[in-house]
Amino acid sequence: MSAKVLIIEDNPANLELMTYLLRAFGHHTLSACDGEAGLEAARSQSVDLIVCDIQIPKINGFEVAKRLKSDPMLRKIPLVAVTAFAMVGDRDKVMAAGFDGYIAKPIVPERFVRQLEAFLPSAAQAATSEIR
Repeated sequence: MSAKVLIIEDNPANLELMTYLLRAFGHHTLSACDGEAGLEAARSQSVDLIVCDIQIPKINGFEVAKRLKSDPMLRKIPLVAVTAFAMVGDRDKVMAAGFDGYIAKPIVPERFVRQLEAFLPSAAQAATSEIR
């Protein structure tokens, strides 16, 4: 069983890389290029995981996290920040905002999917381990 992952990212190169890696490991992806579109996709699609940049247009990642975690239907979906915010204290700030995980950019392609799979239900992880 593969997972459906929503990627909220405004940088086309970053979006393309994350999408490529996740699909190579058998996952399905959806994408949104700003916070408003990301929230709309999260509400209208059934997703297993949400990956979100912090610096995105319209509604930033912190506000996306706040709105997702305050929604009873969406709060249980794991939310992972993938961000260039990598200064001392940034990880703590991201986690305090409601994110379930934090991955600093630039991502390490060899580790990225496994880092995200740690937030998926066991069934989705087991399916992709067979692909490797």
